[in-house]
Amino acid sequence: MSSTPLADIVAALLPRARTELAELVSYASVADERQFPKSECEKAAVWVADALRAEGFQEVALLDTPDGTQSVYGWLPGPEGAPTVLLYAHYDVQPPLDESAWLSPPFELTERDGRWYGRGAADCKGGVLMHLTALRALREHGGAPVNIKVIVEGSEEQGTGGLERYAEEHPELLAADAIVIGDAGNFRVGLPTVTSTLRGMVLAEVRVSTLEGNLHSGQFGGAAPDALGALIQILASLRDADGSTTIDGLDASGEWPGLRYPEEDFRRDAKVLDGVELVGKGSVADRIWARPSVTVLGIDAPPVVGATPSVQATAGALVSVRVPPGTAAEQAAEALTAHLRAAAPWGAKVEVTQRGSGQPFRADTGSPAYTAMADAMREAYGEELAVAGQGGSIPLCNTLATLYPRAEILLIGLSEPEAQIHAVNESVSPRELERLSLAEALFLGHYAASKSAGGAA
Repeated sequence: MSSTPLADIVAALLPRARTELAELVSYASVADERQFPKSECEKAAVWVADALRAEGFQEVALLDTPDGTQSVYGWLPGPEGAPTVLLYAHYDVQPPLDESAWLSPPFELTERDGRWYGRGAADCKGGVLMHLTALRALREHGGAPVNIKVIVEGSEEQGTGGLERYAEEHPELLAADAIVIGDAGNFRVGLPTVTSTLRGMVLAEVRVSTLEGNLHSGQFGGAAPDALGALIQILASLRDADGSTTIDGLDASGEWPGLRYPEEDFRRDAKVLDGVELVGKGSVADRIWARPSVTVLGIDAPPVVGATPSVQATAGALVSVRVPPGTAAEQAAEALTAHLRAAAPWGAKVEVTQRGSGQPFRADTGSPAYTAMADAMREAYGEELAVAGQGGSIPLCNTLATLYPRAEILLIGLSEPEAQIHAVNESVSPRELERLSLAEALFLGHYAASKSAGGAA
């Protein structure tokens, strides 16, 4: 990264970014009251609102969204006639999983081996600090050259759709010429990347019942239908022998036309154990960016410790399906539900309840905003911009694309493979935070200039 006045300002702001990221990470803002108090999310929302006010935002509001969570909105006017750019991130995080597996406390930002560790450090509290650092650098460099809207969501990880429904009910609130979603990541550390596609998501709970109550396995086992065994068969039917997703009615033949993802790189990024094969067919990019994939997220069954010799009467599981652009979430939900019911053995009773969903997304990579971002990334990284897909979901993207069809939507962020988001020991690279903050600041300048030359949308 070359030394320029703006780059020097961003570098000087990095210690402040670390201090504030530590404050934000300290809130256990998991948007599920069954796991963490709602007050933790409320504290994080207030922190973000206070930070926006401190930066001179003229309008700051805590939005009560229909799913019972809060999103934070801010408005910072720029020069007269300038375009409007919406900056997105989310402050809610995934639960820490097994806290004993963390090498440092999950809600205490800890520096180790040149990275900052903590739940949400990359996904996506780091994205909040990326936006703040870019705006602070521009303020010291003469001010933001565009109108700025900021929206920081409070339930993205839960997929409960609160902000999507709020935006649909208030369609003018998030209207913008360009939208920067700060919840994606570079293909690898040091390679500037924008994400052009996102897979959608369907989250479903399946419940299997076979008996009025548990039975002694010695007295009844062998003839009594076992709900847990039935569930295992149902879940096994979602994949074929090589691990490819095989849900009736979902096309699994998509191919990714762009950036390659070498298998050895994927094995290293995913930390696959020696001797364990990858699942599925086609290239790695095909499998994670262009095809549906099923994951069993959890199973309700007796734990091994304390289990009794019983035939189980009921059992349940939470199942996630990621779907590529071209397949609507509703279509995937219908296919998954039908498949789960049809796969039930022995006439077992199956109940399927949808718990969340999000549409897949495809960006227009030929838009002026992409040109401005490519120039900004080249200046910040000294590397040409790469375009990749992402297997994860950001449900708000399609809502924004539908509400504002003329808006140019870009996805960048700090969730590169080494960040290990959603896993234990999540971390962020401070070097990536610095370069992406600079890139975003440069982008806003380049985008303002391009719109000035061509006229704002």
